[in-house]
Amino acid sequence: MSEIAQPVLAEYAESAPVLPAATELDRVLGHATPLEVIQTALGIVGRERLALVSSFGTESAALLKVMADVDPAIPVIFLDTGWLFEETLAYRDTLVAALGLRDVRSVKPEGETLRREDPDRELWFSDPDACCRIRKVEPLRRALAPFGAWINGRKRFQGGLRIAIPVVEDDGIRLKFNPFANVSREAIEKIYAESKLPPHPLLASGFLSVGCMPCTTRTSGDEDARAGRWRGRSKTECGIHTVTTS
Repeated sequence: MSEIAQPVLAEYAESAPVLPAATELDRVLGHATPLEVIQTALGIVGRERLALVSSFGTESAALLKVMADVDPAIPVIFLDTGWLFEETLAYRDTLVAALGLRDVRSVKPEGETLRREDPDRELWFSDPDACCRIRKVEPLRRALAPFGAWINGRKRFQGGLRIAIPVVEDDGIRLKFNPFANVSREAIEKIYAESKLPPHPLLASGFLSVGCMPCTTRTSGDEDARAGRWRGRSKTECGIHTVTTS
């Protein structure tokens, strides 16, 4: 147990099962390492009430590796939207095996919702926000229902709405931990190198950030890594980080 996690856990042990305030946790963990953040989250919430949400994208292996070092049995939620690249699905399976992840839950949209709202699979073009809602936001809301807190991989260096994210926040329903919030791209690359983590198969083809096929394009060297997401639109987020996951 880390030097930061120990006193935090001791301080809140007596108040369990009442979770501490996100603002107080963020104050304590604002400069903690990703490992310390995950250790603290696990200690406060417990494995049965903590989930990690991963896209198994181009930077996902670093967070999954740190989580596996803490506890590879922490539940991992993967949103299988029906529009993902085959390479992403294969990468998920590769990382599950390589890291020994024990509880990866692939969550899909409701079939009835797809038949009702996107029968021709063209919603991504006419209304991408609605497409994300039925394929990502609503499935995640269902998947997170049993949990008291969740972990995700957003970083401040990704820019946009992410530039000022805290390490710990309240999503309106539960605690939300952002262990890599203040981690640099160089630090993530170091984790990949030192742990010999396999890269996402599409990274070498110029896909620096990978989402659903219709809304993901290659990124040139002088662009932001997420420039290829929803290119040509004002949209920059799918909604799982901007809509309450009640």
